[in-house]
Amino acid sequence: MSTTRPPQPAPPAPTADEPYDLAGIGIGPFNLSLAALAYGVPGLRTAFYEQRPAFRWHPGLLIEGSTLQVPFLADLVTLADPTSPWTFLNYLHDQDRLFPFYFAERFHVRRAEYDAYCRWVSEHLPGLSFSHHIDSVRWNPDRELFEVDFAQLDANAEAVALGRVYARHLALGLGTEPHVPEPLRPLADAHGVPVLHSAHYLDHRAELLAADHITVVGSGQSGAEVFLDLLRRRPAGREGLHWLTRTAAFAPMEYSKLGLEQFTPDHTRYFHGLDEPTRDALLPRQWQLYKGIDQETIGAIHDELYDRTLDGGWPDAVLTPGVRVRTAGRVGTSTIELHVEHEYQHTRSRLSTHAVVLATGYRERATDTLLADLEPQLRRDGSGRPLVDEKQRLVLDPAITGSVYVQNAERHTHGVGAPDLGLAAWRGAVILNSVTGRMAFPLPRRTAFTTFGLDPTTCGHRGGKLSDQRDRHSVART
Repeated sequence: MSTTRPPQPAPPAPTADEPYDLAGIGIGPFNLSLAALAYGVPGLRTAFYEQRPAFRWHPGLLIEGSTLQVPFLADLVTLADPTSPWTFLNYLHDQDRLFPFYFAERFHVRRAEYDAYCRWVSEHLPGLSFSHHIDSVRWNPDRELFEVDFAQLDANAEAVALGRVYARHLALGLGTEPHVPEPLRPLADAHGVPVLHSAHYLDHRAELLAADHITVVGSGQSGAEVFLDLLRRRPAGREGLHWLTRTAAFAPMEYSKLGLEQFTPDHTRYFHGLDEPTRDALLPRQWQLYKGIDQETIGAIHDELYDRTLDGGWPDAVLTPGVRVRTAGRVGTSTIELHVEHEYQHTRSRLSTHAVVLATGYRERATDTLLADLEPQLRRDGSGRPLVDEKQRLVLDPAITGSVYVQNAERHTHGVGAPDLGLAAWRGAVILNSVTGRMAFPLPRRTAFTTFGLDPTTCGHRGGKLSDQRDRHSVART
């Protein structure tokens, strides 16, 4: 492996007298980013734990040819530290693929390549422990440290050893989990019924293709990619496909350059400064920023459908927006019946199918069980959600002097950028600056041409421009 810094040996097991500065729970892209950035901070003692035996990123959706929706510069570290040895370009260099990538001229890389890059980092970066299940977290007020109890797992996910680590601060990167709508949960949980979430699509693709008729529910990027992949693999005239979505249309993702500025630190700070009711009202109106379909995929679907009309007739594929599934059940041994309602016509109908793929998104994993011992000290908003401050910290009782940082669990406080890979490195830098108490990573003062919001105390009309003092103070707020 080529690096700009020599590899660092893993730190010795921590004790209460020599604890870790930061212990991470979960090793998905965001905590992997945090660990990679922490590697370059001299003297910082970190460790990260993951229950799975190795890093995997959405393996069920690594469909051939599918690409990331962010540019390759949104890797684990570049937007905070482009000199890091853990950049995507250094990965290509290490794999002797830099020139082929140069000539490929790909700004958006394949999902499978992003997964391979992250696995490369996870296999070389010190301080990562896989096959470790975190059992509990608690605050020790006498030592002013977090105690983290874990079980080390064998190849069968059985506990073979127990242990405890001590840390001044924690970083939770628990990720998200597939969301199955309530009407479809009984079928999704039933054995032998082909109703599955798109997260498991590739594992069951052969089974799905054997079905006479397949229904895809959900019109985000995942739904579009699954529908396109099925369409391409079904014979012309006998496609047997139905695509349903609650949204009013199969709509494109917002990908204009100014629109994308809502995925900047500037917008994150603006959103965090809004009151809770305003944030809750704003998020649903931004759905096309993260629930739409990219233009290339929409075009590919239409092209595939159009090509199947060249010999006359229309493909056996039905695309119906504005529809929700009210209830679902099994009819006989091989038929699934969906009871559907049109949101705008207020009409109801029944749809018979033989397999269902639920591209119904993901939900943030709850921290209640893991943080049960901290519950009395955890502050919540009016809807019962954990409060998260501008430095990514859960708001805890002041008696707890350590911090619990969260990643991809704060959309209600930080906005649409919370799950976006493009903000991973910046957020990791914010966390590490807070952990170290210094500017370990210089952060940009301004990241968008758009000025989000007005400051009534400093805003005035001067020389044809709105005076905005935000830029001077943005560093202090990060």
